[in-house]
Amino acid sequence: MKKVFLDTNIVLDLLAQRMPSYPEAAKLFSLADKKEIILSISALCLADSNYILSGHLPLAEVRIILRKFKVLANVLPLDDKIADLALNSDFHDFEDAIQYYTAIVNEQDLIITRNQHDFKESKLPVMTAGEFLASIKGIE
Repeated sequence: MKKVFLDTNIVLDLLAQRMPSYPEAAKLFSLADKKEIILSISALCLADSNYILSGHLPLAEVRIILRKFKVLANVLPLDDKIADLALNSDFHDFEDAIQYYTAIVNEQDLIITRNQHDFKESKLPVMTAGEFLASIKGIE
């Protein structure tokens, strides 16, 4: 089963129902719910999602959304090793470096993001949600 690491933008597409990206994000989570893929996010993604959603929704509602969401995605830890790798990387964006090294250290198979250019030097495949869904048509 594929271990799929999600960038924060994909998570927010789902949780905030951001169009036009919401349907593809919802399909990813549907596949996870059916145990056809394993979805993971970084602990930083969970914190960022809470922060961003709290700017638009009451905190109590955000926590309910995140608790429901967490059932479908593994939250991978941010530890000293990942912090060191990110701090010493060539990534322009520190958050992207944390995302990338969280995926690497936790042996994910690929990264799904809407910002592929942020992961130009990735040793893992980097796809959009649409590209990934097209690549796995046979498992649905």
